[in-house]
Amino acid sequence: MPPSADTSSGSNILAAPKRIETRLYINGEFRDAVSGKTFTLLNPATDESVAQVAEADEEDVNAAVDAAEAAFPAWRDMDGHGRAACLRKLAALIRENADAFAYLEAVSMGRPVYNYANDCEIAAASIEYMAGAIHHLHGETSLQSDGYLNLTLRQPFGVCAAIIPWNVPMIMFAWKLGPCLAAGNTLVLKSSEKAPLTSIKMAELIHQAGFPPGVINIIAGFGPTAGAPMAKHMKVRKIAFTGSARTGKLIQEMATQSNLKNVTLELGGKSPCVVFDDADIDAAVAGSQFSIQWNSGQICIANSRIYVHEKIAEEFTRKFVESFGSVKIGNPLDKDTRHGPQADKIQLANIKRFLEKGKAEGGDLLLGGAQVTMDGTEANGDEAKGCFVHPTVFSNVPETATILKEEIFGPVTAINTFTSEDEVLARCNDTEYGLYAAVYTKSLDRAIKFAKGMEAGTIGVNCTSPSGLFVDMPFGGFKQSGVGRECGMESLHHWSEVKTVAIKLS
Repeated sequence: MPPSADTSSGSNILAAPKRIETRLYINGEFRDAVSGKTFTLLNPATDESVAQVAEADEEDVNAAVDAAEAAFPAWRDMDGHGRAACLRKLAALIRENADAFAYLEAVSMGRPVYNYANDCEIAAASIEYMAGAIHHLHGETSLQSDGYLNLTLRQPFGVCAAIIPWNVPMIMFAWKLGPCLAAGNTLVLKSSEKAPLTSIKMAELIHQAGFPPGVINIIAGFGPTAGAPMAKHMKVRKIAFTGSARTGKLIQEMATQSNLKNVTLELGGKSPCVVFDDADIDAAVAGSQFSIQWNSGQICIANSRIYVHEKIAEEFTRKFVESFGSVKIGNPLDKDTRHGPQADKIQLANIKRFLEKGKAEGGDLLLGGAQVTMDGTEANGDEAKGCFVHPTVFSNVPETATILKEEIFGPVTAINTFTSEDEVLARCNDTEYGLYAAVYTKSLDRAIKFAKGMEAGTIGVNCTSPSGLFVDMPFGGFKQSGVGRECGMESLHHWSEVKTVAIKLS
């Protein structure tokens, strides 16, 4: 079933902000790159130019790090109430500017605006949580050694760096900025070159919120020329990265070879969803379908592998294909659109290669499998405008197939059947990824078994991704899906160091 066409009226299109900032934000001011270079940002729905964005390189990274270093002592020593007040003000400004953020993300990487307020709310709530957690970041005491009072202190690293991805930049920005600044560190943050505009807009709000100059510095640029200098920088004591496992390994290597800086990584996923024959089928269809459709499948926790008990497989598959196939493709600025384009031509080409591998390596193609235009019709050759991919479903896919082993990062899923608990649990865990997994069942014993047995950092029981992204609970991966955790007190601990103090008593 083809998705419905984009027939919206102009009145349903989200209006553009009056002005779009495109410069770097260093030491409390907006500036051009030292080199004067810019890069062109294209709208993935139309292939039209959106903006010329300042392109940072090593000189700009050095300037940002120097600013963060100079700002660190005063920020570290500021009363916790003062740091919390700045964070709370920023959270309030994020909510006030939700429409502007939605527009910028739609024209940068194609995210539909209809539910973008959710991203802004998650970002604001995450920062508010960290503002409240500041006064809970403390050490322990011990009187277990005769003649001593021993205690621990939790203290900031100093200058930290963060590199965020293009798929959910608002959330990733907040998940790194919040705990970093709450712990007393200063920050240099690089946005993705595919989606830099929301991070630059955040810089405007940071300035408005009253953060001291140099506490937060925001640059845009490319990995080799801006990201690598951050990972190698000798004054940066911690770096956090969200993105691909391949790039995460490079970040870790550079961090190790420079000054052995602390590293937090949130990497890829190949997240399974298991649906048993006692499950609420309609709830499982709705949850898993939204999981792979949300953000056009460009999400690391998307259900790209769905295992359904053979007794209900026919009904589940029919309902899933009907639901996924009826998703409205269209202009991401249209408030009725539910499925936008892929982020750019590179992402589109990667997904098309996976589609061809899926067709060649076995399995049945039940839906989609091709590039389409903005109105949902099949694209005519490589010259077609936009980066849209038809929602795609394969079934009966061999477990060795590429589309079951590698992260696609697109609106593509495979539905396979199973008969026994142990069999499907083993298939779920037969991957190098371990970011998210889900199980639908009415059996409490079975739910607990799978919650314990699934090798992933977050497990959904009778729900699936993006459920589980709670500001007070840690998020991160097993295996090659990452190192460390974001959100909750666990995250705050990852942005601080522990010092032991031994006090000899007279």
